[in-house]
Amino acid sequence: MASIRIHHLYKRYGKDKHAVVKDFHMDIEDKEFIVFVGPSGCGKSTTLRMIAGLEEISEGELYIGDRLVNHVPPKDRDISMVFQNYALYPNMSVFENIAFGLRMAKLPRHEIDQAVKNAARILEIESFLNRKPRHLSGGQRQRVALGRAIVRNPKLFLMDEPLSNLDAKLRVSMRMEIIKLHKNLETTFIYVTHDQVEAMTMADRIVVMKDGIIQQIDSPEQIYSTPKNTFVAGFIGSPQINFLRGRILDNKLGGLEFHTSRFKLPIHEANAAALRKHKQVDRNVILGIRPEHINLEALFSEAVITGTYKFTELMGADRYLYVDVGQENLLIARVDPSVHFKENETVRIGVHTLKAHFFHQETGERFSE
Repeated sequence: MASIRIHHLYKRYGKDKHAVVKDFHMDIEDKEFIVFVGPSGCGKSTTLRMIAGLEEISEGELYIGDRLVNHVPPKDRDISMVFQNYALYPNMSVFENIAFGLRMAKLPRHEIDQAVKNAARILEIESFLNRKPRHLSGGQRQRVALGRAIVRNPKLFLMDEPLSNLDAKLRVSMRMEIIKLHKNLETTFIYVTHDQVEAMTMADRIVVMKDGIIQQIDSPEQIYSTPKNTFVAGFIGSPQINFLRGRILDNKLGGLEFHTSRFKLPIHEANAAALRKHKQVDRNVILGIRPEHINLEALFSEAVITGTYKFTELMGADRYLYVDVGQENLLIARVDPSVHFKENETVRIGVHTLKAHFFHQETGERFSE
């Protein structure tokens, strides 16, 4: 069993004790698949390395199960770690690479053979056991690195951007392999990535980080549909969410409207209640609306914006339309691929106001009831 309790972890470096991880606090349940995600330098890999014992904890407590492991060496934490660099021994066969750790532990030969063959079967690399790493593809090498971790039968798997060296097609197939591996092994996984697609498709829960600080911990669905702040809303989702700056005003009928210099939008009552609660009437806010909640079919006639078509990106099943509506950035709409416009043509786009998010202009925090 490998539940993890991480209590107010800090990591500081240098003479000035600059903190690169600040007050990291969460509990991870046994058999969960947790993904740490964020931009480069956000502290996600450093946090993983503290859990692994490869970085000293400056402050806080780390428990694996009921055991405090702050000062326990990596080899005694019952973990396996897979890095971005496969770190395979080039002069050894696949079998020898996978078996290496078990031989160092002086396990009996028959136990080593059984463990290696079982891992090879799970990862579907049984036919490669006699090959050297130089004769394998990138995806096959990554499976060998995973096999080396599996044979130790650890309580906890730690993975630090293991797919970043693979091409796009291989990343997709290896994501599926790791998801299957997690289900088969029924143990706890902590996975680090900067790729929000990996986070959304693999995680039970996502930890979004920025500047060493946790921004939000939640399920992929909640992270996407109810982002805590503008950073989370902007980092998760492709294409990126649209942000529009404007002012909240009360109309004569008592409804709230979002006003800019070029257009106004009615505010759905579900959002209006939160804005009133936080006393945002007659104040500047940021509106967030995802591209899939904008259309060209005038279904939302009460919430129409007129803009100027600039360019498009065809993505196969979707087309992304970029429209100038007088804001700092072009508004992105996800539409049917059959839609075509001429450059600088005037377009009318409907906004699904129920799906809008409103954020504090200074703090970036989302307004919620």
